Parts: sequence; structure tokens; C-alpha cells
Amino acid sequence: MISQPSRHCTVELQALPSRIGQVRRIISAQLRYWHLDPLIDQAALGVTELLTNVHQHAEPDKMCTVEIELLLDRLTVSVHDHDPRIPTVEDSDHFATSGRGLALIAAVSESWGVRPQGDTGKSVWFTLSAPSPVALPPYPLVYGATTDGPLREHATVRSTIAR
Repeated sequence: MISQPSRHCTVELQALPSRIGQVRRIISAQLRYWHLDPLIDQAALGVTELLTNVHQHAEPDKMCTVEIELLLDRLTVSVHDHDPRIPTVEDSDHFATSGRGLALIAAVSESWGVRPQGDTGKSVWFTLSAPSPVALPPYPLVYGATTDGPLREHATVRSTIAR
């Protein structure tokens, strides 16, 4: 059996409020394309929180790179910015209107962390467990075919091309 290859998507942007919604839609569309619909809400929530942190706290600029990668049964979402300061989870007041982003990511993800990258900034990442790959339905039989050929009635097709 051939294992599923890595799937990867990268988006570079300036973390402005108007762009955060666009990135959510890009992430959602990419996960739909990879047939990972059950992960859309968690991934979109997590990337929103990470981009909001970049918008509110990153210096010297708001430029960042969002990456999503599916490797085997694990989806990793990361945001790299140019600020080398490491974020921390804060104990926020129950009535606070901000300061819960990383705690929220910790609650909805399987794991999360920060990769310092020296003077070039850091990457904040989280992982989600991907559902088992779904077998695609068999090819439909071609009417008028004179042989069974490679398309048999019970054959299943699995994509092995990185998308």
C-alpha cells in the first residue's frame, strides 16, 4: 500500500483584520479540497487566534506566513512572524475581552507550541488529529466497454498525488 504524501499550503500576508477573514476562507477551502471538513472549524478558529496575536502584538511589522501541512494523520497549522518575543498563556479574568487566544488553541488542539527562530522571529503552531482517509467510490463502469480492463466493479481508487 502506498501511503498518503504530505500536503502543504502556504499563505503570506500582512495580519490586518480584513485579511484574517480571507485567510480563514482560504484555510477552509483547502481543508475541503483535502476532504478534511471535520477540521475546518478548529483550524479556522486557531488560525484566527494566531493571526489576531500577530496583529495585536508583533513588532516590527505585521507580515507573517501561515502554513498548513497534512502529514499522515496529523494536520499542523503554524504562523510565522518577525517578532522574536515568545507568547505566553495568560490567566485572564472571566470578564476579560481578550487574552484567551493561546488558552483557546490549547483547548481545541491536540498539541501546540512555539519554535523560536532567532532574530528572524518565531512560529506558533498547533496540531489537529486528522480523520482516517476516506476511500473514494469506485469508478463508474463504462457502458459499451469490451473488456473489464483495470476498472472492475469492486475496484477502489486512492489518490496518491499531493494536492
